[in-house]
Amino acid sequence: MRSKYTVPLKTIVKDMNLNILHQSKDYDTAVLTMADVNRPAMQLTGFYNYFDPKRLQVIGIVESTYLDTLTHEERLKAFDRFMAYDIAGLVICHRCEPFPECLEMAEKYDRNVFYTPTDTSDFQARVIFLLHNYLAPRLTTHGVLVDIYGEGVLLMGDSGIGKSETALELIKRGHRLVADDAVEIKLISETTLVGSAPEIIRYYMELRGIGVINVRHIYGIGAVLPSSSIDLVVKMEHWVDGKAYDRLGLTSETEEILGVKIPRVTIPVTPGRNLAVILELAAMNNRQKKTGYNAAEMLAAEHDFAIDNGTF
Repeated sequence: MRSKYTVPLKTIVKDMNLNILHQSKDYDTAVLTMADVNRPAMQLTGFYNYFDPKRLQVIGIVESTYLDTLTHEERLKAFDRFMAYDIAGLVICHRCEPFPECLEMAEKYDRNVFYTPTDTSDFQARVIFLLHNYLAPRLTTHGVLVDIYGEGVLLMGDSGIGKSETALELIKRGHRLVADDAVEIKLISETTLVGSAPEIIRYYMELRGIGVINVRHIYGIGAVLPSSSIDLVVKMEHWVDGKAYDRLGLTSETEEILGVKIPRVTIPVTPGRNLAVILELAAMNNRQKKTGYNAAEMLAAEHDFAIDNGTF
């Protein structure tokens, strides 16, 4: 499936440390739009009924072994048919020697051809991961993302409610800032969201009355993180007298982001509340729930058991 986003082909070449065997005239502007790759074994035998040339093409030892059984004329014909399609690029893996016929047809049709000694399966796994990351659906939202005990906690709430100040206190307590004010969220898989900061404001934080600070420069590299999964959403809101807030935690709230439902807790903000400690507990409690332990449900079960047995 094509993405509405693109990634420059040369970015993947650089990230994967590929050697360029033939560079097309449009190499600097070529882009990839699909997160999948294709092993063109069937195409090299002449079957093109189902073939998407926009995928990155990968030749490994299986394809090379087959091509080795062909005569020079047969290989030339196979690569002629293959390169006639506007392929996104061809990568030869597993220390397989590039066939002269391949390079000849790449020059004829001006196609990009690359080489890597990496095992084909390892290359595919890594390049698919990279492509999914670059081409993932995404959005930018107002909030603060902090890594607390390995849990990515997204703080949301009205401007001025204290998200950045709370994040700063968490940083002082040894946790790490991912993004302040604007959080870029990517859908990496059907159940995984990853957040990061826009490049221009990465590691910067705005504090009213102080101004803009660079967290990495003040607190060190250990106080920041380039990206983090989003495991918990914390909605910060001003305390409203008379509003019924969940005191036991039996009610499960979720926040839907890019089609993924993330656990959410609502934290009422009042003067004097130590929000950093509360968020640490929220992160640890969320991790416990993921392992199957829910303190609120356990307490309710013990309460019901005591009533049923007359020991309450």
